[in-house]
Amino acid sequence: MDRDDVWKAIDDQRRGLIELLEDLSDKEWREPSLCRGWTVRDVAAHVALQNTTWSAMPRAVVDIARLGMNGAIQAIACRHAARPTDQIIGEIRERIGVWRPLPTVTYRETLIDYLVHTQDIAIPLDRAIEMRGDVAAVAAERVWTSARMFHARKKLAGYRLIADDTTWSVGQGQDVTGPISALLLLLTGRAAALPRLSGAGTPALQARFAGVQP
Repeated sequence: MDRDDVWKAIDDQRRGLIELLEDLSDKEWREPSLCRGWTVRDVAAHVALQNTTWSAMPRAVVDIARLGMNGAIQAIACRHAARPTDQIIGEIRERIGVWRPLPTVTYRETLIDYLVHTQDIAIPLDRAIEMRGDVAAVAAERVWTSARMFHARKKLAGYRLIADDTTWSVGQGQDVTGPISALLLLLTGRAAALPRLSGAGTPALQARFAGVQP
């Protein structure tokens, strides 16, 4: 896929996420997401922060110094989550047609954000949001090859990941097979992917995510 095709796919994800969020009850907004310690509202607010400008950076720098990167990201999202639901959804809607990534990242990281965080919201609420195979493969390849995101190659050393619905595979070792959407979630550390995966390496991964030595 070329850059324009990826941005079109990102816009499709934005629309799908908006449609999902507009259909949620107040209770569902308060439900836990796939991200430990984050509610659905927190994740939606984090996605809405794609509208962040450099003017917000000074407070972010303070948060990073005080809480570390992950703690700062969560603190910023939680503050933003205090905004009204309609405003959070509106901020995501405003990004449709904006083909410009945030500072320091590329359009591929933007794609990862929308694909994965949409599932962070949808899966625990038992909602189905489609993830196109060719689009998910672009995101999965970026996660696998990036030296700074998720450290997937190190964490999944000894496994060969094979998509069964598109042409994509990486790694060496015991096979782990499944839809590319599930493999993308696995690469980004989501245990919710495991029931959709099979192969000789899957039991060891299930034990690892459960905190048990295989």
